[in-house]
Amino acid sequence: MSEQKIEVVGKLGSTYGIRGWLRLYSSTEKAESIFDYQPWFLKIKGQWQLIELESWRYHSNDLIVKLKGTEDREAAQLLTNAEIGVDLSVFPKLGEEDYYWHDLINCQVVNLENYTMGVVTELMETGSNDVLVVRANSKDAFGKQERLIPFLYKQVVKRVDLSTKTITVDWDAGF
Repeated sequence: MSEQKIEVVGKLGSTYGIRGWLRLYSSTEKAESIFDYQPWFLKIKGQWQLIELESWRYHSNDLIVKLKGTEDREAAQLLTNAEIGVDLSVFPKLGEEDYYWHDLINCQVVNLENYTMGVVTELMETGSNDVLVVRANSKDAFGKQERLIPFLYKQVVKRVDLSTKTITVDWDAGF
């Protein structure tokens, strides 16, 4: 069996009620899509542990979950703030020019003038488009520490090469 590669897809929040339910914060595009990716692993004391989802539902605008073996509030409190991960193999294959955010993290960003702008540390969702958060090189010629570059494929992002972990952008290095 190949080694698992776990990707964080959410986080458990505070307890809900006395029967072991917890609030859930999903990192998936549609919050309830987190339930499409099974099985779940929880990061407990720095280690990923397999956990089974018993049930979930909406409460007001929040998602709440019941995990197998979590029968009361005290047991649920031990899981508060635990990250939820899934094996990357459960993610569906994407079409060309579609990317999972985790594939773009740690990619080097260069512009059309071949200036190395930095490394992608995270992505942000803004509503209109996603934004690459790029940590600039320590000796950036423009004195930048961080750049925010819109992920507009073909308009700004000209090429993504996951084999070399390089993203080419049409973006002025001074921004």
